[in-house]
Amino acid sequence: MIRKRIYNSIFKLNGHPIIAKPLKKFAESKVSKPLVGSFANVYKLDMDEADRQLADYQSLHHLFTRRLKEGVREVAAAEDAFVSPCDGVLSTVDDLTMESTFVVKGQTYTVEELLGSKQEAEKYAGGQVLIFYLSPVNYHRVHVSVDADVRRVYAIGRDAAPVNDLGLTYSLRPLTRNYRLIADFEAGGHSFAQVMVGALNVNTIERTNMNDSVKKGEEFGYFSFGSTVVTCVPKGALTFNGKIGPVKMGEQVGTWR
Repeated sequence: MIRKRIYNSIFKLNGHPIIAKPLKKFAESKVSKPLVGSFANVYKLDMDEADRQLADYQSLHHLFTRRLKEGVREVAAAEDAFVSPCDGVLSTVDDLTMESTFVVKGQTYTVEELLGSKQEAEKYAGGQVLIFYLSPVNYHRVHVSVDADVRRVYAIGRDAAPVNDLGLTYSLRPLTRNYRLIADFEAGGHSFAQVMVGALNVNTIERTNMNDSVKKGEEFGYFSFGSTVVTCVPKGALTFNGKIGPVKMGEQVGTWR
């Protein structure tokens, strides 16, 4: 139990920048390697899925951002299948309005606050938000839900500078909250936003796919630390299959129209 609390302090980080940055540096260093085995044991990681042996991981960060063996996650094959971008626990908010709220990393957001733009949020009026909560046990790489074109990718939140050429209107509140990497996709004539929400005060999100067009199931990025993925879809674009709770990357969660 003591070890689990220590690991939770490293990966949840509690939102304190004074604690977060040294712990992040420690987890990324080889000094943390002796903790790799006990971390895997404490959280009962399924290392049979991983693409390498436990002894090959050189740090806690290396283990936390592990890749999986090819074929371990089956991506739904139907052309119109909209799949989970990650492993986690799924919840939804339906019939979005500008006042609809949802909780991410212990903070309450509206779509406008999440995306940093009223103009962007208006696209999702009447639509849905799919929230994928990840825990330390989960595989922490994030993939693409459906074949799509990447319209733009931008970051907002703690320590993230506004991207002026996007023409977005930022308010003070989103810029002082969790760091977020927002990918604006277009598929079948509909836009959708995939938002990777990191730990407060720690920019721990990496984009790994720089292509302008992406395929369902392709890796898009990863989290180094605490994480949630929020997908915003417009009204009429997605027929959600109703599954709430644990999901795996590649599992169909709806049909894209």
